[in-house]
Amino acid sequence: MLANSINILSRFLGRRDIAELTKSALQSKFGFSQADAMVLFGGSILKGGDVLADAMKNNVAKTYLIVGGVGHTTPALRENAKSAIPSLDTSSLTEAEIFQAYLKEKYSLSADYLETASTHCGNNITNLLALLKQNRLSPKSLILTQDATMQLRMHATQIKYRPDIQAINFASYEATVIEKNNALSYSEDIPGMWPLDHYVKLLLGEVQRLTDDENGYGPRGKNFLAHTQIPKDVQQAYQTLLASGLVPR
Repeated sequence: MLANSINILSRFLGRRDIAELTKSALQSKFGFSQADAMVLFGGSILKGGDVLADAMKNNVAKTYLIVGGVGHTTPALRENAKSAIPSLDTSSLTEAEIFQAYLKEKYSLSADYLETASTHCGNNITNLLALLKQNRLSPKSLILTQDATMQLRMHATQIKYRPDIQAINFASYEATVIEKNNALSYSEDIPGMWPLDHYVKLLLGEVQRLTDDENGYGPRGKNFLAHTQIPKDVQQAYQTLLASGLVPR
């Protein structure tokens, strides 16, 4: 039951609008084979860099951007990147610069634009929009890639500021939790992935933020993002995990 509840939250928050980032998948779902732009937002999970590299190889966007300054996930990203590429000196790099270096070292690829001042989800979007304007980019379609725990919040923030842009969500990873021998674990290894208890804590925190009430980030609360509807199965999974004691309150 607990594994299923975790996976319900994972799929809800880590939204992927298409099964794969390919021209055919975009054409089938959205009626175009190439988005105007794709943005990778910073975070500690290196998988986002691999997703961006695959997207660039598949030529699914006209312009590629990486957004991320220095924030609470930066030390973990620096450590993960250094572990993956020991020759990489990450000590003074922002998250956008780390992902750019990772792309160059591993794939000989590079994004077109970097934004290096953002420190949290809110100004990730506003700084991205400023970067687009500064470079006279006016995308009508935009692929958003973020740590799966924050993917839906990033989308809701984008809708608040630029609902006119067609967003295509593609979370940087899909984590599935299984129960075996009365213990919970990930079904497959994701490099740099959060410890499971911390991952669950992040999921619970995101549902709380997205719930549009006086305690959330929606219009009825802090008004950081657009209204988000929380489906009943997600609400039930959230309550199940809260009551489980898996994550201390």
